[in-house]
Amino acid sequence: MTGAHAKRRIAVLGGAGGIGRALVQHLAATGDEVTVLDLPTSLDRHALGVPGIAIDVCDESSVQQAFAELARQSGTIDGFVNLAGYNTALQPIGDMSSAYFDEITGGNLRGAFLTAKAVLPLIADGGSAVMIASGLASNIRPGYGAYSASKAAVIAMMKVFALENAPRVRFNAVAPGLVDTAFLRGGTGRSDEAQASIVPLDAYRTATPMQRLAMPQDIVGPIEFLLSPASGFMTGQVLWVNGGGYMP
Repeated sequence: MTGAHAKRRIAVLGGAGGIGRALVQHLAATGDEVTVLDLPTSLDRHALGVPGIAIDVCDESSVQQAFAELARQSGTIDGFVNLAGYNTALQPIGDMSSAYFDEITGGNLRGAFLTAKAVLPLIADGGSAVMIASGLASNIRPGYGAYSASKAAVIAMMKVFALENAPRVRFNAVAPGLVDTAFLRGGTGRSDEAQASIVPLDAYRTATPMQRLAMPQDIVGPIEFLLSPASGFMTGQVLWVNGGGYMP
């Protein structure tokens, strides 16, 4: 990573999702070597034009196999982005089953732990890891109990990784507000991407100072910044990207 335009090897977990596809397209267009890790159904659904490795972040053996394959294909990498995450229903936390809580926190938090731990030895000195959190990690809203808890924990965990691995590898996070992707319909590879949103989109537009929802391209720039030498003195930080809907 010798300059802003140096060719990099970047692994994108969840790269077949809405934000992931926009990010992969951007990185590939700038000349980076990109590898996508995602659910087999997601890789089958979208032609990404880059190498893909099947993974299920809820399955530790799958994570280990996927990153062993990444090591075989790429050797060391310069950057890693974790976009994997999902929430399938809105419900009061007092009514939430333990099975649902375990599913959401397992996919979002435990999965982030397993993948960060697995990728760390593959990241070259001076490399960058970017975790995707959520505005809901701090800007709490009813119905998102398990998701908010898991993403708040992802931020805390990211800071631990940042402290424990500086200065060799930088860890930062992007925390988007609502982004108009399949996530709002249950998640890429876990739902019908054409089904109705599980959240009230018009209400979110009205409540956002920018008067619109974020699109995937709105999140690509902040991720690229954290991957690049332009953020070389940043680690353990969170970029909140939400159109002014939340100002911590």
